[in-house]
Amino acid sequence: MAGNIFGKMASDTLGLSDIGKILSPKDFDKADGDDYIMHEDGEKIYFVIKSKSDEYVFTNRGLIHVDGQSAVSKKRVVKRHEFLYEKVSAVTLETAGTVDLDVEIKFTIGNEVFSIDVDKNQLEQLKDLYKALYEIGKIQAKNNRYIENGLNSLNMANQTISNGYIQVDTADLIENITKFNFNWMNELRETYSNKDFGEIFEKYINN
Repeated sequence: MAGNIFGKMASDTLGLSDIGKILSPKDFDKADGDDYIMHEDGEKIYFVIKSKSDEYVFTNRGLIHVDGQSAVSKKRVVKRHEFLYEKVSAVTLETAGTVDLDVEIKFTIGNEVFSIDVDKNQLEQLKDLYKALYEIGKIQAKNNRYIENGLNSLNMANQTISNGYIQVDTADLIENITKFNFNWMNELRETYSNKDFGEIFEKYINN
């Protein structure tokens, strides 16, 4: 009996038993991360993975990571990653081998790399999250290319004017160019910067 207790404590301390469980939508309000959702701004939870030390709450706006130092510590750090400012990339899903108890989803948001172990019996649900994150990353990459192309076109137009290829006889030239550039860049980023990916989650998440 004592051996089992000490074995469990060692397992918890080392994180060996820290396999996440995917919560059912009816239990979303029981997640610690629910306290940090911007309900006032229309933020909505679509997927939650909860382990003994961490919680990963995926919303239409990003990821809320309730980060625990270890399974035996009550200390938590809440980190928010917004899709508007941080790009999703390197999304992979590792299925279980014969003796494995878990499957693993890996992805990067901004500069932070995540690797989350999940009960292998919930693989089908985890596939839905994989699809959603992969699609979000693809959309973000496409939007980024549109923004880069737009900025390159703007720079070429400005260079043409500064080289004198287009003659404009007005004392307000510099002011007009500055205003145009500002409005162009604002419109470009507004058009191709998604902050709400609710439609993507609703398309792929079936839990």
